[in-house]
Amino acid sequence: MPTHVPEPAPTPALADTGPLDRERAHLAASRTALRAMRADVEALDLGNVTANWVNAQILERQMAERVKALADLSDTPLFFGRLDYLHAPPLSAPPPLSTPLERGHPHEQGDPHGAEEAEGAEGERFYVGRRHVHDVDGDPMVIDWRAPVSRAFYRASRKDPMDLALRRRFGYTGGDLTAYEDEHLSDPAEASATSKLLQQEIERPRVGPMRDIVATIQPEQDEIVRSGLSGSVCVQGGPGTGKTAVGLHRVAYLLYAHRERLARTGTLVVGPNRSFLHYIEQVLPTLGELTVGQATVDDLVAHVEVRGTDDPRAALVKGDARMAEVLRRALHSHVTMPTEPVVVVRGSRRWRVPAYELEEIVRQLLDRDIRYGAAREALPQRVAHAVLVRMERAGEAPDDRVQDTVARTGAVKAAVKTVWPAVDPAKLVLRLLADPDFLAEHAAGLLDEDERKAILWTKPARSVRSAKWSAADAVLIDEATDLIRRTPSLGHVVLDEAQDLSPMQYRAVGRRCTTGSATVLGDLAQGTTPWATRSWEEALAHLGKRDAVIEELTAGFRVPTDVIAYASRLLPHIAPGLTPVASIRDNPGFFAVRPITGSGEVVSACRELLGHEGSVGLIAADARIPELARELTAAGLGHVAPGEETTHDTRLTLVPASLAKGLEYDYVVLDEPRAVVDAEPDERTGLRRLYVALTRAVSGLIVTHAAPLPEQLLPH
Repeated sequence: MPTHVPEPAPTPALADTGPLDRERAHLAASRTALRAMRADVEALDLGNVTANWVNAQILERQMAERVKALADLSDTPLFFGRLDYLHAPPLSAPPPLSTPLERGHPHEQGDPHGAEEAEGAEGERFYVGRRHVHDVDGDPMVIDWRAPVSRAFYRASRKDPMDLALRRRFGYTGGDLTAYEDEHLSDPAEASATSKLLQQEIERPRVGPMRDIVATIQPEQDEIVRSGLSGSVCVQGGPGTGKTAVGLHRVAYLLYAHRERLARTGTLVVGPNRSFLHYIEQVLPTLGELTVGQATVDDLVAHVEVRGTDDPRAALVKGDARMAEVLRRALHSHVTMPTEPVVVVRGSRRWRVPAYELEEIVRQLLDRDIRYGAAREALPQRVAHAVLVRMERAGEAPDDRVQDTVARTGAVKAAVKTVWPAVDPAKLVLRLLADPDFLAEHAAGLLDEDERKAILWTKPARSVRSAKWSAADAVLIDEATDLIRRTPSLGHVVLDEAQDLSPMQYRAVGRRCTTGSATVLGDLAQGTTPWATRSWEEALAHLGKRDAVIEELTAGFRVPTDVIAYASRLLPHIAPGLTPVASIRDNPGFFAVRPITGSGEVVSACRELLGHEGSVGLIAADARIPELARELTAAGLGHVAPGEETTHDTRLTLVPASLAKGLEYDYVVLDEPRAVVDAEPDERTGLRRLYVALTRAVSGLIVTHAAPLPEQLLPH
């Protein structure tokens, strides 16, 4: 693959410059155009398009977000590729403008179909970048990577060149364009070769938060990223296959293609912990997307303060999907059939609805299987309607106002309070966990005696406020809350590290996208909870997305060949039948297993790896962290905790094994694999935790151990 190739004859102004200089000139001009776009938005006068102060506030917020999205990040390439088509791509008509902000300026007219990029292009050449940039005439200088015309950058091949004469990749040092590489996909004389720039970008040292992969998306990843909004997708991906980045880029693509709809319904990324969310939070802003919410499952269900913990057995039962039916039974046990009539007095008349008719109304509401709270709100109106029927039969002509008045009478309110009382979800869960008889009654045929004993509190709390709720209890309260009143649904939810969720946690996330879609990301081999997902089909059923398409990513981009091969020795023991990740990297990476005699040698290994460029992670069993922290401090090695920002001066992160999932470092020292395994309640979970820890390295791994290695890591 030649790096520098002849170009079409340059214009006279560029006659003395080479191809790289011309590309740099286009980069400089594009940055100037982006600054002008930002200045145009900042100069917009909203005074003539706002009818009231509410609209003005909304538009001001939209404009502030737009200005932020148009920021030129000096160390982030504005474009990373170029496409030269043999023929002009087909155009599609631009959609109508939707918001006053878009209508207020001709240069801010979004086009999810990619038509505007194609219309003003210079011949058949397109520069592909993180966002659309146009010149003062509205002609595109950079095309958004999500536009249809950019698809060929990711999917074109020699077998299917997609009408491309040339695909050019650019190499950068910081924000400076320093190299390029060409593929003439329609030229049979040119031999196929691995892209060196692509490899360099994948292996580039990283310090700080997670990077986007927009310049390195592979065809199988691109198919997932560009899949439609209406369908849900589940991505099974081993370490280093880019599943998290694919999920985040899918959000960015959906916001581009369905911006109006998702602006109304909202998007959310759900991650395993705060450290992970902090690690990924910069990816979407680099792609110009600022409106995506981020949360953990605990954040979603934060109805009560979590101050307690469950033992694994209790957490396993509380997380079981059977608990949803236990809660439903317990809730509906509060409904009692009427035994007395309702008598409504209006003026000199008394209107009587007999108990049998009231019972029929109650049974009809139960049969409708609507939310408990919605049925309770409907009951007084149903009773009032029965009264109005009697009024009409007596020759009166009541209207809707009369029905509302009757529904608010003391007699009707008293009947509703008796028959269908209000229920507080936290108090309902409190009673189930504190009252053995109440739990036994509603768990009959669902939970056996041992399971009931596992979740009953030994010292029942007196009130919701004094209870030491666990994280699993909060999920139960969320389920009960949804049984009473429907949880609002978002347009799209990305659920990452999903393999560690319990069935009840899946239900909690699924409630947030009942009318929307989901992208589920995970690796069955990295499940490290006692309730870890056994199959994606089962998980998707709990999520409420049985029809989701399951995709598998097996090409490894992040983990070096020697490291992933070593870690894959564990797969037969933790996820039999799962396809091992195959690293596509030419560089096997640095890998060593070192017997040691003390913590000082762990510190020496960290110092050795800090001699390389990039980030370093020291991963150890949670119980070993305090000792290692003291050793590092005594040795003068500055370090941070997961979630804290690394700097060029402090590049070492001390990582408890329980928080390593989803994180990545250029180099990793893994301390005492046996301690990592032994820290978990069972060997399989421990080996899965070890698999996670072994696969966090991008360029090199040193395994240090004084204790014998787990036998599953030994060659067979």
